[in-house]
Amino acid sequence: MAQTTPNHTMTVSGWAAHDSSGKITPFTFNRRQNGPTDVTIKVLFCGICHTDIHHVKNDWGITMYPVVPGHEITGIITKVGSEVSNFKIGDKVGVGCLAATCLKCEFCKDSQENYCDQVQFTYNGIFWDGSITYGGYSNILVADHRYVVRIPENLAMDKAAPLLCAGITVYCPMKDNKLFESKGKRVGIIGLGGLGHVAVKFAKALGHHVTVISTSPSKEKEAKDHLGADDFIISTNPKHMQSSKRTLDFILDTVAANHSLGSYLELLKVNGTLVVVGAPEKPMELPSFPLIFGKRSVKGSMTGSMKETQEMIDFCGKHNILCDVEMVKTNEINEALDRLAKNDVKYRFVIDIAAESPKI
Repeated sequence: MAQTTPNHTMTVSGWAAHDSSGKITPFTFNRRQNGPTDVTIKVLFCGICHTDIHHVKNDWGITMYPVVPGHEITGIITKVGSEVSNFKIGDKVGVGCLAATCLKCEFCKDSQENYCDQVQFTYNGIFWDGSITYGGYSNILVADHRYVVRIPENLAMDKAAPLLCAGITVYCPMKDNKLFESKGKRVGIIGLGGLGHVAVKFAKALGHHVTVISTSPSKEKEAKDHLGADDFIISTNPKHMQSSKRTLDFILDTVAANHSLGSYLELLKVNGTLVVVGAPEKPMELPSFPLIFGKRSVKGSMTGSMKETQEMIDFCGKHNILCDVEMVKTNEINEALDRLAKNDVKYRFVIDIAAESPKI
């Protein structure tokens, strides 16, 4: 249980898992009162991330029950602290993965606080006051303003919610690998799920030639006609893979299922880069020859900093980029988690937190 602190006297409603069965049930708990550097947010929408499944079921052995998931949060500010000058009541805002960092290390000082050794997350983390953090499956969130971003006025709050995790996760590797600096690169996206479909939209907005790489032939029409992909490779088809060798400058691997990287590396040109953002449960097979004979690189990337997250959401506002979502009510969370575990979603579930709905 979260530690009880004197300042945690705001009673809020939420939805939590209480054991490794992962079943979500209504949960009433206390949050801290709005402090000098805090903003209080009325939560409107919260995306469901695959990470939520791992936490509610304690797949990684780190869950502190009860756990209130949710780190793709959009809402409206209802209160601001005395030291907050960049937000006001009524602002449309979002909260992603980060809740607290040390604010002092080299990464925090260099606007890379997501790599801080003391980073704490929006849920299942330990806040500065020693309490366990509770996430966006709740009607109210209190957040330090330094971990809050402003949502552009033209973006719908429901479809913008998953950008706070899925969006920033694919934005950063594109930025780090200079896809924002020149057009016309040949970009491959492995997987057309919650992350992959946003990555296609980003790469097309940047003016690149986009190839979706998937095990599902049925996704080709969707990739091309709806998302605007230029090419489609069926990764289980040897002829497709062979004919596409050395054609891509950059590949973003969004797949969380176990898979080998060898055949995908062969798709890269000499000096090409593959970035892993999916998190398979087992170690990935990484053959040496495709690396050596192509002078290729494999990198990893996680969520971004707050500066990058604001840049990302502003980029989405400029290009009118939103996630494709399925809306669910709070009494449908368990069903949505079950479907997500089977990859039965197009492309991201978002909970309508503010809507009136029956109990789970």
